Amino acid sequence: MSEPADLSTTFEPSLDADAEHDFGSASEPLGFEVDYALESLIEQSAGLSSIRDHIRLCVSVLRAHDVFVGHGGTDHFSEAAAMVLHTLNLTWSADPEILDARLMPIEKDQVLKLLSARVQTRKPLSYLINLSYFCGLPFYVDERVLIPRSPIAELINKRFAPFFTQNASASQTQVGDQDVDHGFDHGFDHGLPALGLPYPEQMLDLCTGSGCIALALANVFVDAAVDAVDIDDDALEVAAINIDHHAKGFQVNLIKSSLFERVSADNQYGLIVTNPPYVDAEDMSELPPEIQHEPELALAAGHDGLDLVHHILNDAPDYLTEQGLIVVEVGNSEWAMRQSYPEVPFHWLKFEKGGTGIFALTREQLIEHRAQFAGHAAACPVPETGADNQF
Repeated sequence: MSEPADLSTTFEPSLDADAEHDFGSASEPLGFEVDYALESLIEQSAGLSSIRDHIRLCVSVLRAHDVFVGHGGTDHFSEAAAMVLHTLNLTWSADPEILDARLMPIEKDQVLKLLSARVQTRKPLSYLINLSYFCGLPFYVDERVLIPRSPIAELINKRFAPFFTQNASASQTQVGDQDVDHGFDHGFDHGLPALGLPYPEQMLDLCTGSGCIALALANVFVDAAVDAVDIDDDALEVAAINIDHHAKGFQVNLIKSSLFERVSADNQYGLIVTNPPYVDAEDMSELPPEIQHEPELALAAGHDGLDLVHHILNDAPDYLTEQGLIVVEVGNSEWAMRQSYPEVPFHWLKFEKGGTGIFALTREQLIEHRAQFAGHAAACPVPETGADNQF
C-alpha cells in the first residue's frame, strides 16, 4: 500500500506537506450533534487500534449505508482515508508506514463521531470539516458554496498550454516555502488550440463561489490581476475568507454581479473561466442527498441547464481581448449544448484525471456565432444583481 488513497480534486493532498489551513483543528470538539449508529460503531471498533483499521471500518460503513462520494473523492476508500487522516491532523498523503500507528481513545472517539455524522446527516465530508483542496490549495467551504471539484484544475496547473505559453519564466509557483511544479507537460493533450500566446495580464472567474478558481489562477499566474464575480452575497463572503487566508487581496478582486451586469466593459480579459450553474431540471429532481446540501442557486439552470451559459457566450466577446479565450464547464449539459449549437466548433476538452463537459472558445469564434448565442439568450431571463452591494 504505497499511498493511503488517490485523494484527487476535493480530497487532494496539499502540495506543501506542512501547509496549514487554519480553518479549525481536527482535535477540537466537532461542531455537530451525532447519535446515529454511534453506539454500534463503538462496538464495531472495539477490537480496532491502528489508523489502517479505522480507514477499513470507515470504508465498510460508508459502503453499507450507500453514502455518495461524488465531491472529489473517487471512491469510498478515498473518503475514508481523508476522514481518518484529517481527524488525526495528518496530511492526506501521509507516509504509509504511519498507518499501523495506534489511535488514542480521544482520537478514536473523534473518528467515530465524524463517521457517524457523515452517515446520519449525509452532508459531504468537506462541509463537516469546512475544508477542501483545489489545485493543491486549501479552501474554507460550508453550505453557502459548492465544494470545489472541477477538472478545470488540470488546465490551471498546466497554465492553459498550449493556448498560452509564457515567453518568459518558469513552470513553478510556491505553496508555503516550497516550489511546486504545476505542469502536466508529459504529452497529455487537453484539446486547447495551440496558439502559444503570452500569459494574459487580466483574468475573470465568473460565478466564483468559494473563490477556488480565482485563487488558483492567482497562485499560478502570479503577475495577473484576477476578478472574481458572483451574484450571491453568501458565496462572496466565503470567497472573501479564502482570499484573506491566502493573502491575495492585492491580486483578486471580488465583484457582486449577475454574470457581466456589473463588470466594466473597460475590463478586457485575456482569459475568462466559468463554472456556472448548469444542472437541468430533470437532474435537479434526482440529486443524491449529499448534493442537495449544496446551494440550489449554484446548481439549477433551467430545463436544459443552459440558461446562464447562453448569456455568458453571447456577452463574453465584449470582455475578451482580441486573442482572448473562454473556458466553460457545463457538465452533464454537454449533450444539450451540442444539440443547441450543432454548428459551433467547440473545443471539448479532455482530462488526464477524468472529467467531461468542459469546452473552450476563442473570442473570434464567439463573435462568429454570436447571432446563435443571442437567439438562445433572448429566451432565458437571468436574475438582476440587486441593490445591495458590499463588494
